[in-house]
Amino acid sequence: MSLDYSKTGLKIGIEIHQQLETLGKLFCLCKSELSTGEPEITFYRRLRPTQSELGEVDPAAYFEFKRGRGFLYEADRQTTCLVEMDEEPPHNLNREAVDVCLTVALMVGAKPVDEIHVMRKIVIDGSNTTGFQRTCIIALGGEVIVGEKKVTLQTMCLEEDAARKTGEEGLITRYRLDRLCVPLIEIATAPVIYSPADAEKVALALGQILRATRKVKRGLGTIRQDLNVSITDGALTEIKGVQELDLVATFVEYEVRRQLELIKIRDELAKRGVRKEEIKENFVDVTDVFNQTNCQVIQKAVERNGRVMAVALPKFAKLVGMELIPGLRFGTELSDYAKFWGRVGGIFHSDELPAYGITEDEVKKLKEILKLGEADALVLVADKKENALDALAAVVGRARQALVGVPSETRGASPDGITRYSRPRPGAARMYPETDVPPVPITIEHLTKIRQRLPELPEVIIKRFMQEYELNQKLASQLMSSDYLEVFESTVRSTRVAPSFVAATLTETLKGLKREGVEVELISDNLIERLFKMVDSNTVAKEAAPDILSWMVKHKEARLEEAVEALGFRMISKDKMEELISRIVEDNEGLIRERKSSALGPLMGIVMKDVRGKFDAKIVSQLLGKKIEEKLKETS
Repeated sequence: MSLDYSKTGLKIGIEIHQQLETLGKLFCLCKSELSTGEPEITFYRRLRPTQSELGEVDPAAYFEFKRGRGFLYEADRQTTCLVEMDEEPPHNLNREAVDVCLTVALMVGAKPVDEIHVMRKIVIDGSNTTGFQRTCIIALGGEVIVGEKKVTLQTMCLEEDAARKTGEEGLITRYRLDRLCVPLIEIATAPVIYSPADAEKVALALGQILRATRKVKRGLGTIRQDLNVSITDGALTEIKGVQELDLVATFVEYEVRRQLELIKIRDELAKRGVRKEEIKENFVDVTDVFNQTNCQVIQKAVERNGRVMAVALPKFAKLVGMELIPGLRFGTELSDYAKFWGRVGGIFHSDELPAYGITEDEVKKLKEILKLGEADALVLVADKKENALDALAAVVGRARQALVGVPSETRGASPDGITRYSRPRPGAARMYPETDVPPVPITIEHLTKIRQRLPELPEVIIKRFMQEYELNQKLASQLMSSDYLEVFESTVRSTRVAPSFVAATLTETLKGLKREGVEVELISDNLIERLFKMVDSNTVAKEAAPDILSWMVKHKEARLEEAVEALGFRMISKDKMEELISRIVEDNEGLIRERKSSALGPLMGIVMKDVRGKFDAKIVSQLLGKKIEEKLKETS
């Protein structure tokens, strides 16, 4: 069922985070790239929140601290130094990164600040060794035009990227420091986007502007979108880490539907007369009920000296199992809170029982112990007693929030478009000045120099591609939205391969391979350019390009020439091609007499079955057409 978003009061704000391609990182000269080898250095840390100048503690920081996590950091000497390890003060701000941000600011009509001041933003999830992220405002305001709509921008910041999470074992999280301190531009729009489709278009437009600078990194993970979504009577939800542009609209749609269903739950609870004081932290040890259980999850927990704890949710029957969106129920929300706050694997609830080896008789005993009525629900957790109690406390807290409606929270993005609870939304007590980095003045003279060398805007590039390379608008726009602008122009200038074929390969062909599961992000620019040069020199036919690229991804250490040989795509000579065509024409003389020149289609299929990827299909068509005409003259 489609939604009328104008009636929901939907408001969307987007934050684009894009890594910059600069010499060195934001506060040091370490290589701004990801490591592939084993770490050379490891060290362990714990982080804890601190009070702001007003004595306040940020709730998101406190949340992470309460989880009791420790962090194991991995580093190597090429991409990491004492700055990333928090053993040395940061160096001066990377001026190249500042200039890229100022360039983008001028491209969108934003007003640069007079002086850049670096701030500390508290983040103690372990993604930064310091316990905070350094960020600075570069410009304010500006706008991006999407169709006929002007979307207002609020801020443009330059910040350091976070460390790269590499694993999790119990209460220890591992991070690689290679990505920490990579320069990152953040562009935040005002909440003036009112539909999922428009959100996707705005994200696309901002991404195109960033790519037009030719100074941003490319590939999966180098650009991320955070979505701030709210509806009337709902709450502001921050969806973090959307990497696939095609999923932006899906995330927004699902979040709106999730909030609408949570509002329905709130209204139903009000009808049932549920009061906050009725939802109590009366946790009951029900381990004895499961002495002979067939539930493997409970069996394993008890074997590890765990306990089975239960809590009643008065008048919540049929609501815990209520579907919010496909793949997400209200019980999932309770479970997510239990996992994060209680460090457990999940929960069981009465709306889904009996199941998972828990019998009807066991459920009956539970209801008797908890004194549940038909309208009541229960939640079970099997784990260490301390964890189980923390998990159930989180469940009770989330159940109480259901009486109000939609909690304001931060949610993580999954590849399927579904979001999961991550942490409370940050408060205002998380920012304070950075004392180790001096302010950077921005002079009018410097801005004038940048303004004189501004890159082409995306719409100008698209128009130029259409005129200079005779691309249609769709292909030129797809190319502008891809990661291959420079590869395209480099290829068409250094080879005679048709620009339309180069553009189609870099957009539609690579997208098709990705849909088939090919890791196209592993295909280097150098490989692409060498392949086009082989096409240009008639070493391989252009039809062979998709198969060759796919083969090279699977055989990462192989040479391009090995792919051609392994796939049998070595070009055949024109003489042999003509011999093959002559034989096929002779073998199908009857078809030619019957269908005359229209026999070209079926005969083309027969020829290409043998020579696909070994000869240019356009030349094959020309040679075959000529042979068919000659045969028709012979038989007339």
